[in-house]
Amino acid sequence: MIVRSFKELEGTDRHVKSKSGTWESKRIVLAKERVGFSVHETILYAGTETHMWYANHIEAVVCTKGEAELTDRETGQTYTVTPGTMYLLNGHERHTLRVKEDFHCICVFNPPVTGREDHDENGVYPLLTEPEEV
Repeated sequence: MIVRSFKELEGTDRHVKSKSGTWESKRIVLAKERVGFSVHETILYAGTETHMWYANHIEAVVCTKGEAELTDRETGQTYTVTPGTMYLLNGHERHTLRVKEDFHCICVFNPPVTGREDHDENGVYPLLTEPEEV
């Protein structure tokens, strides 16, 4: 059994801040736990815009605080995301998040991330893995 809090992750290697400066994320469950998914608490900052495309992952996001506008760049459709709203990127959709008020969310990724990922120039997380245990 693993029990840990987001608070205890602050300032550790599991507390990741993006190179772009638009978000930070505390990775509470990672690939090294070998459970088939990862779980993060992410905050995207008010007034920012982040272009993403999880070409290698499926992501579910639940907003817990704040507000953002989510645009599906494949269709042009726009959604308002507020606390209690979930979105699932089950088709590897290219999307943009425009943050109106600091946006706090819980994210689940499959396959799990390692904690070392950051968005590349296309908004993609590379598919990183952990070494096999022997």
